[in-house]
Amino acid sequence: MSRPLILDPQAVPVVGVDDHLPGLPASRLTPSAVRERFAHHGAQVRRWRPEIAGDGAAWSRSPTPASVLVPLVEREHGLGVLLTRRTDHLRAHAGQISFPGGRREPGDADAIAAALREAQEEVGLEARHVEVVGTLPVYTTVTAFEVTPVVAIVRPELVLSPDPHEVAEVFEVPLAFLMTPAHHRRHEVEVGGMRREFLSMPWHASHAAEPYFIWGATAAMLRNLYRFLGEGG
Repeated sequence: MSRPLILDPQAVPVVGVDDHLPGLPASRLTPSAVRERFAHHGAQVRRWRPEIAGDGAAWSRSPTPASVLVPLVEREHGLGVLLTRRTDHLRAHAGQISFPGGRREPGDADAIAAALREAQEEVGLEARHVEVVGTLPVYTTVTAFEVTPVVAIVRPELVLSPDPHEVAEVFEVPLAFLMTPAHHRRHEVEVGGMRREFLSMPWHASHAAEPYFIWGATAAMLRNLYRFLGEGG
């Protein structure tokens, strides 16, 4: 039986904040440090156990391979994570915060090719501005997707053209903020007789009236990135 969906995540109580965990130092969050981490340990990703492998269960259909691009944009003040807010009329995940990405198509050579294609289609991010540094372990979703996060360094001169049908807004969050567990909140709720848990990382941008509610699969993959960048020497 598949797990029931959480329809109003912002209404789910916060049961804890992970401020007992250390934030990653600035030295771990530079483009060169991220490149080095994946270059030296990227081959071990398949054997590396992520903290959050996903919330998939016994699906009623075969899982669908998918990819997301985790774009780390080079800025003077440090790397920024490029995220999108999906339009409110979409059938799936309307209004939610997500990475550019989607299901793998027959013409995609691999997970990386799928992530690059989806980023081009969704936000107009051209591959010439993208330097793929590695992938994180597959994340399984409650909606029966097996998602490969593709991590990339993005040049700052990028010019975006979001697809208005899919993307309501594109914005950036400092990587340092997201790699600080004091900003990671834990939620628990019972839905349809089943216990569900998830993380959120609300981002209060100076230009926005309401915080960006980063949660679910997007927050989980960011937490796995935190663990990966923080391990090893």
